[in-house]
Amino acid sequence: MSSLHALLPQCLYQFLAFVPPSNGSLRKPGTVEVAVDTQHPLTLLLNGSVSDTELCKIQYHFGEFGNYSLVVKTLSTSTKTVSCDLAINESPVNSYLHSVSSDLTPRLWSTASRQRLRSLDTFRGLSLIIMVFVNYGGGKYWFFKHASWNGLTVADLVFPWFVFIMGTSISLSLSSMLRWGSSKQKVFGKILWRSFLLILLGIIVVNPNYCLGPLSWDNLRIPGVLQRLGFTYLVVAALEVLFTRAGAESGTLETLCPALQDILPYWPQWIFILMLEVIWLCLTFLLPVPGCPRGYLGPGGIGDFGNYPNCTGGAAGYIDRLLLGEKHIYQHPSSSVIYQTTMPYDPEGILGTINTIFMAFLGLQAGKIILFYKDQHKQIMSRFAVWGIGIISAILTKCSKEDGFIPINKNLWSISYVTTTSCFAFILLLLMYYLVDVKRLWSGAPFFYPGMNSILVYIGHEVFENYFPFKWKMQDSQSHAEHLTQNLTATTLWVIISYVLYRRRIFWKI
Repeated sequence: MSSLHALLPQCLYQFLAFVPPSNGSLRKPGTVEVAVDTQHPLTLLLNGSVSDTELCKIQYHFGEFGNYSLVVKTLSTSTKTVSCDLAINESPVNSYLHSVSSDLTPRLWSTASRQRLRSLDTFRGLSLIIMVFVNYGGGKYWFFKHASWNGLTVADLVFPWFVFIMGTSISLSLSSMLRWGSSKQKVFGKILWRSFLLILLGIIVVNPNYCLGPLSWDNLRIPGVLQRLGFTYLVVAALEVLFTRAGAESGTLETLCPALQDILPYWPQWIFILMLEVIWLCLTFLLPVPGCPRGYLGPGGIGDFGNYPNCTGGAAGYIDRLLLGEKHIYQHPSSSVIYQTTMPYDPEGILGTINTIFMAFLGLQAGKIILFYKDQHKQIMSRFAVWGIGIISAILTKCSKEDGFIPINKNLWSISYVTTTSCFAFILLLLMYYLVDVKRLWSGAPFFYPGMNSILVYIGHEVFENYFPFKWKMQDSQSHAEHLTQNLTATTLWVIISYVLYRRRIFWKI
């Protein structure tokens, strides 16, 4: 009898099955059936039963819904030499076609022309619609799922983009409010109220418990998407109100370096943000975490060869468990599937919020560029292009997924994750600004409509996720075609709803 094991990259071998010995008299080989992961490449290891010696090892990336045989033949009984060959019994299917004012921010206007910048609402709407599609399942395709730990998928782009455009909105809306005579005290009061509502709505949305009776406060999840948006909005908007300087956005303030004239007037804000980043770096890499190495950024579980099973998220996970309690954070992180982690971990936790603030501040900078250069389209787009260069990300990650100083990681909201997704955001905003507001080659439809009613669409899709017509029982739960049809239908319905509300001038405002 032999044993078969499987290995994910940088993980411990996991036992799959015992392979029974062949029946010599009947000439029947010993066989066993196992299911293996198809998302990542695997290493299969076959060990002997007597001395647990390695008989053979093979690396392969199995295709979805394929059927394979690992054929093991004894070449020499004296030297115990065997051969291993992988046979494809049934080819994997093509998994891509397999059939088995309702806003988080105030209304945004250009201070030069008082015409609404449709590109900003289009950007927000695009991020929101992809987010809805991903949350509904994304057709069960792997690239519409969040990365298990390090790395970046389509699903990992949309939340930071939404945070980014929120920052842009803050810059334009607060500038407009202050220009039209609102006092800073009044504006700050609105900021506090809006932040409170977002956090409250977020706690309600992530703790629905619709059909299970009264909600247990012992298991109330505290962090969440809207909660993080609310706190981020509070910090960035307050920072803008407290340190805004008259004449900065109009370009009347003199600067020593003309190339940085849209940055230097806001140096107090930059110092505050850089201090926050220093705090993040110190806590992440220097905070002692019981039973874990300092600066650990891994998933725990069987990751890192199983050396740190209870260290999921390092300092970030430890801070959440210490301050919020294990029962008040997310219980089923994306790392639990691949890395078999057992520790609760919240991707919207406390430490990662620091970098979310940084992401919103970079969006705030995009708004300042629009205000500073007003209708000078070439200057605005050239500045967006400069900010879209990813030199910092290349240095932090060493242009690799696993081997950088600070890998791109959505669960941790690492600084490299923020710098990378912000580069994409600047380039995407540049394209939309050019197509929608400069050349007017595109109206922004259909994304413009959900972008105008984002809070309603987000909360609505969360609350009614499991209700018809957004979801129904499928005949084949393994069919990508059925999942894709259902998820696209649900997402399209929210686009239609937002269009109807737009036509009727119904906007849910916070």
